[in-house]
Amino acid sequence: MRVKDRFKLYVVVFSFTLYALRLVVLHFSLLVLRLVLLFIPVRFCFRMVSMAKIKKGKFIVLEGIDGAGVETNGKLLTNYFQEKGVKVGRVYYPGYEGPIGQMLHNYLNGQFDLSVEVQFLIHLSDFMKDKEKINGWLREGKTVIADRYFSSTLAYQSIKGFKIQKALEIAGILELPAPDLIIHINVSPKTSMMRKLEENNRLDRNESDEKLLKTVGDLYKKLAKKDVFAKWIMVDGEKKIEEVFEEIKLKAKF
Repeated sequence: MRVKDRFKLYVVVFSFTLYALRLVVLHFSLLVLRLVLLFIPVRFCFRMVSMAKIKKGKFIVLEGIDGAGVETNGKLLTNYFQEKGVKVGRVYYPGYEGPIGQMLHNYLNGQFDLSVEVQFLIHLSDFMKDKEKINGWLREGKTVIADRYFSSTLAYQSIKGFKIQKALEIAGILELPAPDLIIHINVSPKTSMMRKLEENNRLDRNESDEKLLKTVGDLYKKLAKKDVFAKWIMVDGEKKIEEVFEEIKLKAKF
């Protein structure tokens, strides 16, 4: 064999060996991550999430299926605190104005499909992009109000097969800011669909799925009953706007 051909053979063998080693390392890394997610106790993850709380301010999340009045009550709560002289920071999810939110918007409007794992990671990225902003506001003593948050992902993605325990563990590892209170505004699927149709004259893939809305609504109640991820309270969103907000203030003791 000529020296030139032998050199080419060595290069091919070396390249193949290097590629094989990269595959082994990648496989090992994924295996370690899987073992970590499998064996870390949930209570440890809750503790990790709790460590992400910044004590100076308060972090309040408004939750509910589409049409529950989350945005409306978020505005009312913001105005209520501001009138009392409380500084407020507000975030919205999904954040449709950014690239992450635009991807979610396109998915919800049926432009393409995503696996539940990808859905979870995209939603989580939407929250994580605001991690430093939220923590900064809390350090400044502001009250942070979120129109939906990670608790939405716990409900929507878990009914599609993503394990709640795994979701909580990942949130704990990433130190996602944990709220002080989650306010669940409960409405029926029929009320949800009627309100969204009146608002937009059309429904996206989630808004139009009555069975999905019922399943998510029921899961919200289970999460609230067990205070998963944070302390929860539930209010009746079927009432008039003013009555719903008064119930929020009463139960949350604002």
